[in-house]
Amino acid sequence: MQENTQASAIERYFKIREKGTSVRTEILAGLTTFIALAYIIFVNPNILAEAGIPKEAAIASTIWIAALSTMVMGVVANYPVALAPGMGLNAFFAYYVCGTLGLHWTVALGAVFFSGVLFLILTVSHIRQAIINAVPQNLRVAIGVGIGQFIAFIGLKGTGLIIPDKATFIGLGHVTNPTTMLSLFGLVLTGALMARNIQGSILIGIVVTTLLSMVLGYSPVPHGIGDIISTSLPHMGETFGQLDIMGAWNYGIVSIIFTFTVVEILDKMGPLNGHTSKAKLVKPNGEIENLDRALTTDAVGTIFSSIFGTSTVTSYIESAAGIAAGGKTGLTAVTVSICFLIALLFAPLVGLVPGFATAPPLILVGALMMADVGKINFQDFSDGLPAFLTIIMMPLTGSIANGFAFGFVSFAFMKTAVGKYKEVSWIMWLVSIAFIINLVMRS
Repeated sequence: MQENTQASAIERYFKIREKGTSVRTEILAGLTTFIALAYIIFVNPNILAEAGIPKEAAIASTIWIAALSTMVMGVVANYPVALAPGMGLNAFFAYYVCGTLGLHWTVALGAVFFSGVLFLILTVSHIRQAIINAVPQNLRVAIGVGIGQFIAFIGLKGTGLIIPDKATFIGLGHVTNPTTMLSLFGLVLTGALMARNIQGSILIGIVVTTLLSMVLGYSPVPHGIGDIISTSLPHMGETFGQLDIMGAWNYGIVSIIFTFTVVEILDKMGPLNGHTSKAKLVKPNGEIENLDRALTTDAVGTIFSSIFGTSTVTSYIESAAGIAAGGKTGLTAVTVSICFLIALLFAPLVGLVPGFATAPPLILVGALMMADVGKINFQDFSDGLPAFLTIIMMPLTGSIANGFAFGFVSFAFMKTAVGKYKEVSWIMWLVSIAFIINLVMRS
């Protein structure tokens, strides 16, 4: 009787019957989503470690922020959407802000904090939609494609396929290098699984590649139960509350804070719009149910990710797997959150996964993000050139911000030059001028 009462309470809270689903379906959908995105537990700590963040703390912060933000998304917004540190934003954090610019990871966390606060203000004030509408569709698509190529380029370097070359800047690495061959194996295996639509393909690829590298002696092998299951939960002691807010502010709002915020706005809205449509959360008048709650959760999650010690959290596209499995309510997200918390017990295993095993997923994510390039109107060169510059400048300059700058500025000037200046909003001009000032100051 008590179990039935509890089930009934859950059904009422998440409006499960009203949405035409069931508790069992929602839980299975949550498990499906978790399997699809669990790779982030392995990939994100390796990327953050490149920024200098202690890996154990990075593992803990990645899992904790994913679990808590996803739980809030389910309970508050009643969305079947999972949140975790975003691919692209973590690469921008580690390889550009901390790598190219040379800023300490605590300063980068300060920038993430400011971007979260700014995104929250834009959400509450409803200005975010005006910014989204101001960015032309071609540039929006190009930004996603460019970030994908930026991520893929990092993955290619991680496999050892791409190495520095004095004559040509970059060149082909040693394909016969054992770890490179293992990476290529992981790439082909995971790609084949994805082609067959196997759930959890990326996770399976990471696990198999890691096990094979252990067998061949290129990765450490667990020697006891303590290397598999943690007797004490991993802690964020080395990163929790270590963000340098003043350091980020003093460095400059345009250089990193502004870029983080713009990427977040575009990165968060795309998946949410797609997921809400698939989960039938869009009302007949086009209004999306609880959208403000979902975006507020995203913004608050970003603020707390900086406090915990990781890069920006965002809604994950892999949530579509759970939605396709029937997930329509926040119970799906709550299930994902619980799975993340259980994963804390297996944190020692994450530390055994080598970087070359997590490099193939970066390449594959880049390939997936390339899919939308066909939506860009290359027939109109005043659209095509800015989109092309956005895409190519991100990986070749190692900076998402530079791709933004060249794309926005070239769009404003190209449209003006061909007499289509009415297509350039005042927001686009304001952003372009800010990017020009930033580029000149950095020269």
